[in-house]
Amino acid sequence: MPTSERPLPPPKYLEEDDLTQECRDLLPLLPRERGWVHRHLYQYQGFWHTSRQLQGVLACQRHFEAQDTDILLVTTPKSGTTWLKAIMFSLMNRTCYPDTQQHPLLNDSPHNLVPFLEINLYAEKDVPDLTSFAPPRLFSTHLPFVSLPKSVQDSACKLVYLCRDPRDIFVSFWHFTNKLRPLNQGNNHLEEMFDLFCTGVSLSGPFWDHAVGYWKESLKNPRRVFFLKYEEMKEQPAYHLKRIAQFLGCPLSTEEEAEGVVNEILKLCTFDNLSNLEVNMNGKLASGEANSAFFRRGEVGDWKNYLTGEMVERFDKISKQKFSDSGLVL
Repeated sequence: MPTSERPLPPPKYLEEDDLTQECRDLLPLLPRERGWVHRHLYQYQGFWHTSRQLQGVLACQRHFEAQDTDILLVTTPKSGTTWLKAIMFSLMNRTCYPDTQQHPLLNDSPHNLVPFLEINLYAEKDVPDLTSFAPPRLFSTHLPFVSLPKSVQDSACKLVYLCRDPRDIFVSFWHFTNKLRPLNQGNNHLEEMFDLFCTGVSLSGPFWDHAVGYWKESLKNPRRVFFLKYEEMKEQPAYHLKRIAQFLGCPLSTEEEAEGVVNEILKLCTFDNLSNLEVNMNGKLASGEANSAFFRRGEVGDWKNYLTGEMVERFDKISKQKFSDSGLVL
């Protein structure tokens, strides 16, 4: 076959064969279910991962050495992760990049500026060298609390958890995964994926267990875990941005507020601004995902356009059951 006619290799995020021996040995021992993009999801420590992500989880748990000054942004997929990364990067680096017209976000994806531990940094066979990350280091993760590396749990590093209405998460995740599926496989059916999501089978799911784990930890240790709701952040972004800054020990000064620093950060990180940047319209991550796949609508209540009354009733029943003993209300 001529070179020009050879099929292109799949993007890295779809590769499932280049795994460590440790991961290969573990996979046959784990519960397995149908995947949303990949062939399968595997249940490890009560939560679901792709084989490649699981490799990152194992390596992260074994090798990541947390520093007391580290900051971890924690979400389940499609909870506002991209937005939170942009805001947090801008907040933590506001003195380095005071001019938003010359800001790294204008030319790079938030997912590169705030890398995932288990999806990016530790997903390869080689252990990453993190010496180039100056403190305070800013990372992100979809890991449930029970799966965090021991070094994280033993350190004084801080965690910012962003939670969202699971109905909006499901709809957004369904759209997102359909964008990532190979063209020859077609789209997932909404009803089939709804059943999987409700039984907990989604990336880093069950959503409800993930959220409750961090909610309880935020009540137990509020100086270390900051629990934030997406809907409240959308409604009062300036107020919650200042709360986050206070929690992280880098409060905005009176002078900064007077100079409009809060508004400049929020303006830079709006959905419309980020989604219309050249890098996010046409760029790709090193793992092959189009940056544009991470931007759809970002609205509160979009689930109303997709879910039937029966679906909503099922969601409400699950949430009531899962959250009843925790006090968490979404």
